[in-house]
Amino acid sequence: MKKFLIYISQPYSIPIGQPLQAEIKKRGFIVKWFCDEEPTWQYLTSKEQLLKSVDEVIKFHPDVVLVATNMVPDFFSGIKVQIFHGFSVGKRSKLKGHFNIRGVFDLYCTQGSTTTKPFKMLQKKHKYFEVVETGWSKVDPLFPLEEKDQNRKPTIIISSTFTSRLSLAKNSAVVDEIERLSKKGKWNFIAVLHPKMERDIVQKFQSLENSHFKFYDSTDLIPLFKQADVMLSDTTSAITEFILQNRPVVTINNNRPANYMINITQASQIEEALTHALKEPTNIMENIETFIQKTHPYNDGKSSQRIIDACLDFLENKQIKRKPLNLIRRYKIRKKLNHFKIN
Repeated sequence: MKKFLIYISQPYSIPIGQPLQAEIKKRGFIVKWFCDEEPTWQYLTSKEQLLKSVDEVIKFHPDVVLVATNMVPDFFSGIKVQIFHGFSVGKRSKLKGHFNIRGVFDLYCTQGSTTTKPFKMLQKKHKYFEVVETGWSKVDPLFPLEEKDQNRKPTIIISSTFTSRLSLAKNSAVVDEIERLSKKGKWNFIAVLHPKMERDIVQKFQSLENSHFKFYDSTDLIPLFKQADVMLSDTTSAITEFILQNRPVVTINNNRPANYMINITQASQIEEALTHALKEPTNIMENIETFIQKTHPYNDGKSSQRIIDACLDFLENKQIKRKPLNLIRRYKIRKKLNHFKIN
């Protein structure tokens, strides 16, 4: 019986692992979790069977390690599979970003052609890993898409990155304008912030609550996305997750504005931009559809199924190839996990 380990670091990776857990259990396989950041443990439920030590993982001896973070210990057994903890939105440099090859993975399960093509090129260069386009497990619960209720008051979801130079939540003029619009009552607002957001910012958003503004302290964004007609955001991978519903996004000072967004630069432009977005302008909606086809064309809710299929195919038909020595990274992960034993 195959054994799977879901490896995470941050709370926002839990919804990435949960659809995979359901798929693994459906097939009658064994699945457990490991989290290398202890503060995240509190966000896991009784449904996620957590291994709390390296020794427990070594004893478990997984066949597959599904990784929703950037690194994984080389001394864990099994094939190491990168399933990604977000979409590429260009917040980091090439050395630290989405396409940084860290020399630890055997298989990359990519989300769509915009990630598959670069990784296929990197595969030809490095030659020790496989690349399979599967879609992303986190968005499985988003599908099938639900019809909007045209009779209800429009709902705007606010999502903000933790990165200070990009965060709308840390822009006082933007926050003041959101407060003004919520009190106006023309639209309903729901807001969610990055799990690592500073406490004073979270408290500020909590203080905005009124009959037209609701703050959610949650890492499970899909149910919130389904409630909303338009997103107001900055530069975060949540934009891509939301837009897969074929719904518009207004961005404030996005660091890579694109033709599928309505990007603005001033707080005073928010109301007009949201009004425009709610009309679902034809050019924006056509650009959104093109973006979806390149980024994540799968709307069947079966990405988890394809990921597990890719893992099983690798186990059956491929061999783990020799990787770079990676001494510095190996030392760093051992230091982080306080594990210097020879297994």
